[in-house]
Amino acid sequence: MSIAQHYVWAGGHFLLLVCATKYLLAWLTLRSTGQSKLYSLSYFGALVSYAVVCFKSFGQGTQPTGSYLRRAMTDENIQYFVLAFFWWMSKPVPVSLIPFATFSLFHVLTFLRANVLLQFFPPQPAVTPGQPATPHPVIKKLSVWTKANYDPAMNIVAYAELLIFVRVALGALTFQNSLLAPIVYAHFLRLRYYQSAFTQLAVARVTGLVDGYVRKPGSPPMLLSIWEKLQMVVSRWAGTMLTQQRPAAAGAGRR
Repeated sequence: MSIAQHYVWAGGHFLLLVCATKYLLAWLTLRSTGQSKLYSLSYFGALVSYAVVCFKSFGQGTQPTGSYLRRAMTDENIQYFVLAFFWWMSKPVPVSLIPFATFSLFHVLTFLRANVLLQFFPPQPAVTPGQPATPHPVIKKLSVWTKANYDPAMNIVAYAELLIFVRVALGALTFQNSLLAPIVYAHFLRLRYYQSAFTQLAVARVTGLVDGYVRKPGSPPMLLSIWEKLQMVVSRWAGTMLTQQRPAAAGAGRR
């Protein structure tokens, strides 16, 4: 990635993080009416950032063969780019911003640490000659915080993505969003399940909670019957993949 591309990528994440934060705060305080521009700008920033990474990976003179297209369709950045475009073109679903804003938070912090804060907090000279310079305490604390909180944040993202599916499924039934939204998002979650250990863990925990509830003494038998049929349908539908990939524990492919 060239320097110019790197700064465009970072600018997209800055725009996404700032606008998404303001929009989500307005939504949580019931003041999001008239703030749809912030929502659109959030996803515009996402499109810019993911477009840079996708172009770097797939747009530099590569011929679109069958294997190329399959590899592109199973790439996390392509998936999030397509999803960002879908949300950008759709009626606002505020909770959908949570995963994108979370990713951008860590990208922005990493960019600031490596490209901005070093100008103000340069490494401290080594005490012993021949030893590498010591990172400034501010830089070191930021690095430690980022590493310590990355996995917990990705767990939050995994649960948020399941919550988003519930939201768009109910929204389709109540005409708050299009009927296409749950279909598109279900396919996205299907891909995430095969590629992310965080998503697999979230699905397993939620499935266990629901299973425990419908099987406890006193629960209506109809609930158990519906639950078992739903599990069967989902397992059959999710059983085929374009290319089943090894789950990425840290989701390192997302940019």
